[in-house]
Amino acid sequence: MRFHGAEPAVAGLAAAAWPGLAELAGRTFDRIVTEMAVYREEQFVSHEDLRVSCVENLDFLLRSLSEPDTPDLSRAVATGQERARQGAPLPELLRAFRIGFIEVWQRFVTLTGRDQPALVAATTAIWALMDDYTEALTVAYRDSVADLLRSRYEKRLALVEALFAGGIATEGTLWEIARLLEMSVDGTYVVVAAETPGLGQEALPGIENTLREHHLASAWRLTPDLQMGVVSVHGPGATRLITKLLEENAIARVGVSPEFTGLAGTARALHLARVALAGLSPGHPGLAQFAESPLAGLVASDPAASAQLAREVLDPLLACEDRDVLLLTLRAWFDCRGSTKLVAERVYCHPNTVRHRLKRITDQLGRSLTDPADVTELGTALRALTMFPDAGGR
Repeated sequence: MRFHGAEPAVAGLAAAAWPGLAELAGRTFDRIVTEMAVYREEQFVSHEDLRVSCVENLDFLLRSLSEPDTPDLSRAVATGQERARQGAPLPELLRAFRIGFIEVWQRFVTLTGRDQPALVAATTAIWALMDDYTEALTVAYRDSVADLLRSRYEKRLALVEALFAGGIATEGTLWEIARLLEMSVDGTYVVVAAETPGLGQEALPGIENTLREHHLASAWRLTPDLQMGVVSVHGPGATRLITKLLEENAIARVGVSPEFTGLAGTARALHLARVALAGLSPGHPGLAQFAESPLAGLVASDPAASAQLAREVLDPLLACEDRDVLLLTLRAWFDCRGSTKLVAERVYCHPNTVRHRLKRITDQLGRSLTDPADVTELGTALRALTMFPDAGGR
């Protein structure tokens, strides 16, 4: 605190200036709206509120300069808090207050005439009071901004958590979440599920800012084991750009859902992103996007039943020492639509070797690759094993 009460000479000047408070406030208002566009255009404060603020703050200033006691700076604190809530920029706010203090100082210059000691005392008092006032206002403003940012951040986290958890009660609730997250309720999105490399560590450091730089809106949530995000997809090639940016920033495994329409589908998309994540080799950074199809959706919808199906159908094969080679060959057979020649090219061996492996597979499993029912079960079991690799553990 630099100002500890007014000297008698300064108190006399303040008392003499008091009858002209309305005129002082009017001139201060006129200068502020003339010199400062944010106030002239009422971007944060209406002209009516600004007029009231000019009167109240100049009233405080003259009262403080007329009393011998240390002033109560609660008015400065209240103004700082209110302008922070209104979103007014701090430099413009401080400039407006300097205009008011200067108007009072100029009135004192007129009143002192040739009384230089009185003018020096008045000038010293005004600048000391201005320092105290603007310091209190600035601290209150910054504290309020910090509280507002923290509150908005916590609310945003809660809204993102509600999206990922699903079960949003009403369509109105979903519209409110979309509005506050600045997203479209019926837009197109993908969900990202990234494995955290450690407690509280992001698998995709700075990804929200990176996406924003490419005009891609997103919202993220960090949990002990996952960094989850929903990313807006708009325009041709957006999904390719998103996956490219994810790959460039990933330091752990990342799963991505298929594109989906409407924020109401976020919870299901998170499940599919986690399925894609589970299909990647542990311990190595990489990205996989869930390939949407009716069968893939069916398998992913019930992980426990799908894992059980994989074990029941493929168990004899999973017990073989060369299980990885046999599973690779069987997957290639499905991918190549049963063409032995294409399978041989895919797995780098002779077609006869492929035929030998396929015979071993059918013998081990007791199933035929010409029976549609057996082929359906084998294809479904392989899909389940790919999505849920733990089902193959022995």
